[in-house]
Amino acid sequence: MTTALYDVPGPRARQRHRLYGVGSTVVILALIGWIIYLLLVSGQFTVAKWNPFTYKGIQELLLRGLGNTLKAFGLAAVLSLALGGVLATGRLSEHRVVRWVCTLLVEFFRAMPVLVMIFFIYVALKAEPLVALVAGLTLYNGSVLAEVFRTGVHSVDRGQREAAYALGMGKTQVMTHVLVPQAVRAMLPAIISQLVVALKDTSLGFLITYEEFLHAGKLIASNLDYDLPFIPVVMIISPIYIGMCMLLSWLANWVSKRQRRNPKVKAVEVAAPEPGTLLPGGHKPPA
Repeated sequence: MTTALYDVPGPRARQRHRLYGVGSTVVILALIGWIIYLLLVSGQFTVAKWNPFTYKGIQELLLRGLGNTLKAFGLAAVLSLALGGVLATGRLSEHRVVRWVCTLLVEFFRAMPVLVMIFFIYVALKAEPLVALVAGLTLYNGSVLAEVFRTGVHSVDRGQREAAYALGMGKTQVMTHVLVPQAVRAMLPAIISQLVVALKDTSLGFLITYEEFLHAGKLIASNLDYDLPFIPVVMIISPIYIGMCMLLSWLANWVSKRQRRNPKVKAVEVAAPEPGTLLPGGHKPPA
């Protein structure tokens, strides 16, 4: 039995694949065990290194840093989506000057390292750490999202646009009622991926003394009174960052499934024509 793309593996091939899977699992488990062994030998699981996390002050410091991270991410996400929409609209504009200006802005902020923009706003413009961090993330991620939006709109079949214009709809109506709703489904994975990048980039705030989650961990790990619990700090902070990124991905999947169940996007059933249907002029078709 074969398909157009590949041959279905036979019994011997399936046996080899099972052996490859078992071998890969053994190698991965051995690597994890070796890492845990190194951590045990270096004393990373001793009570002295984990005891600081039982202090109320340390817990409050971590929670405050997590709250500041979510605050910066929330502001940057909303502003990036808004800026991306504005720049994408400008790049899709029929006015050449507007299109060129928006293209120049998008290409400039996409090429500029986000850390350089954050430092420039913080040092040159004397902005507050939160303002500098959010502004840098907004400029970079907004320019990237602008390209995502523009590409998503262009991915819609050209016939959709032509049919909408044939019905007498204006350009704004075509964009808001025809193109954008269909493009959102194609854009959603890329949008969520870019928001995950923005979430991870909030950790750059510790370089400008913004008291976010990583900055709180750095304060704990660099305190000599706590026996430098660097690895325990990483083992606590990393799963939380991973969990927040996975939560964003879950949210994207939930929104996508909800859109597919939305009755507004379902096809409308049309009744089949019956023999008694009247012809133009009010006459029945001949038997």
